[in-house]
Amino acid sequence: GGIGTVPVGRVETGVIKPGMVVPFAHTNITTEVKSVEMHHEALLEASPGDNVGFNVKNVSVKELRRGYVCGDSKNNPPKGAADFTAQVIVLNHPGQISNGYTPVLDCHTAHIACKFSEIKEKCDRRTGKTTEDAPKSIKSGDAAIVILVP
Repeated sequence: GGIGTVPVGRVETGVIKPGMVVPFAHTNITTEVKSVEMHHEALLEASPGDNVGFNVKNVSVKELRRGYVCGDSKNNPPKGAADFTAQVIVLNHPGQISNGYTPVLDCHTAHIACKFSEIKEKCDRRTGKTTEDAPKSIKSGDAAIVILVP
């Protein structure tokens, strides 16, 4: 038998170290970090930019998915967003894009369908200045500020 489940990922902010209690956002999974390793060497602590494996207890591989995010339960743990605002540039799309369009977005290693709930404004690709408020649609070559709902 191995040492259990070892999620692998990159430290984006803060640190991860043995003994930390980490919840996985958008799940009801919370677990303790038993050990942290990088290149098969045990670490006392991993920092931003480090790609690490960390051993967790009482979590099966089947419960975890690519793209999950975990954090420190004691320090602003990660949580899902009801919506978010993004600047998008339509590179190559046949026809018009309007509210309700639901593309699959790549966010780090996760793939998530997100709906254009509101196209707030069209803007100049170079300056970012607003060129039209609340446009009905956008098309190839346009930049826009939109509210997206995962």
